[in-house]
Amino acid sequence: MGEERYGEFVLVRRHGHVAELVLDRPKAMNAVSTEMARSLAAACTALGADRDARVVVLTSSSERAFCVGADLKERNSFSDADLLRQRPVARGAYTGVLELPVPVIAAVHGFALGGGFELALACDLIVADATAVVGLPEVSVGVIPGGGGTQLLPRRVGAARAAELIFTARRLEAPEAAALGLVDQLTEAGQDREEALALAARIARNSPVGLRSAKRALRLGQGLDLRAGLEVEDAAWRATAFSGDRAEGVAAFNEKRTPEWPGE
Repeated sequence: MGEERYGEFVLVRRHGHVAELVLDRPKAMNAVSTEMARSLAAACTALGADRDARVVVLTSSSERAFCVGADLKERNSFSDADLLRQRPVARGAYTGVLELPVPVIAAVHGFALGGGFELALACDLIVADATAVVGLPEVSVGVIPGGGGTQLLPRRVGAARAAELIFTARRLEAPEAAALGLVDQLTEAGQDREEALALAARIARNSPVGLRSAKRALRLGQGLDLRAGLEVEDAAWRATAFSGDRAEGVAAFNEKRTPEWPGE
């Protein structure tokens, strides 16, 4: 299992074709500082270009939290000009996770609040353990969800439900979060990382070309009318239909063996 560090607060571990992207600022419960945001964006850029990474799992080294959101202590020292300059750096971190071209799974325990929950929402799937507490409390401190929350949450739970959660700024414990669809899979306490890595390993057995194309179709088609969405799907199908992965998949099926994906 290899490891790569991006700055002081972000780590990538390799588990075969699964890349574990670790938020590694435990003393601050992974509060996203400018330095951490810059490192997270850099790690995502590298993973997006890595054809060996078929699935990414976003995890936390903090026992108490997945991520508590923006570093408000740092923000409190900012002038208005500082805040404006920092905005593209912060956006780069959330966009970096959102635009990863492979399936991404968040492993959530403890607090996942504000920008921390937005990082999870930027993933395709969220596995949470029984200790998870999630929410977008930004309006309670005079701002709004600015890491994608106003756009990603309604895509998960619908406009009215998202409005209620954002306007009230309330926190949800794991059972309610699962019942409302804010997380996809609930596990026993302490099992979120293991369950997310196991799910990633199952996904990673499939065609890397197929996975990337399916994710592209899912993301680009979201919000389009049906006819436009089907055109997006057709383009993604054409990108896979003449690939080496498609040829290998059909051959392996007919020969009753495990595929050896060329990844192209």
